[in-house]
Amino acid sequence: MIMANDPADTPLWAIIIPFYNEQDFIAPTLRCALAQDWPSLAILLIDNGSTDGSAALVAGMIAGDPRARLVHEGQPGQTFALRTGFGIAQEMGAAKVALWDADTLYRPDYIARADALMGTDETISGAMAIDLYAQFDAPESRLQRRRLALTARILSKQCHTGTFGQSYRVSALAAAGGPKNDTWPLVLHDHETAHRVLKHGRTVYDADHVCWPSPRRTQNSHVRWNLTERLMYHVTPFALKDWFFYRFLAPRLKARRMYEAGLRVRDWEQ
Repeated sequence: MIMANDPADTPLWAIIIPFYNEQDFIAPTLRCALAQDWPSLAILLIDNGSTDGSAALVAGMIAGDPRARLVHEGQPGQTFALRTGFGIAQEMGAAKVALWDADTLYRPDYIARADALMGTDETISGAMAIDLYAQFDAPESRLQRRRLALTARILSKQCHTGTFGQSYRVSALAAAGGPKNDTWPLVLHDHETAHRVLKHGRTVYDADHVCWPSPRRTQNSHVRWNLTERLMYHVTPFALKDWFFYRFLAPRLKARRMYEAGLRVRDWEQ
């Protein structure tokens, strides 16, 4: 396990967890945040207008913990919540931020591993985690870890993980305009954000840096890009990625009405 040093010697990390109606999923994720072994940590939980008991559950779990803060952001959309959380992290003087999803599991040394991957090399703008859906050492997990680590080395100027696995140097994410782009009200905002950050430095992956999103994510095909668009993303060189996102992909997603707000409609959970 990677251990951090004394809090006075470690940079402040902020974990930003936006949530909307996640009463059935957020408790294990929050326990993962509270169990992190990084000594200089802020946990920012951004309630994005939940109508269930999520906010009350979170408030009860973090009561008395000075590291954690519950904030309400009324504008519907994950990127609005992420922008609010990122602004607070900047005000707190955080050096690095981890973007988490409210239905994902993380190991206690997740932040320590992300920090070690970024290190002090300012040309590294972020550390990205590999998503698993079985135990760490299960055959399918070993294959996934090796495959994505290799893919990330070959296609180093692309994003290979969702918001749940993205950690950034605050300076790089700020230079890229932050986690919300007002001109991109669409799904796949995690890849669009990573594209902007990649203009300010490289991102790193490691076969041992992982997380476990909820298996329900495999059922959200109605808010994902199709095979043609995914292939185009991979074959388009980085110099033309602006064209890919803003001239090719955006009109196609808009034509299918694949706006970020659609992520709040969870008919696939039924």
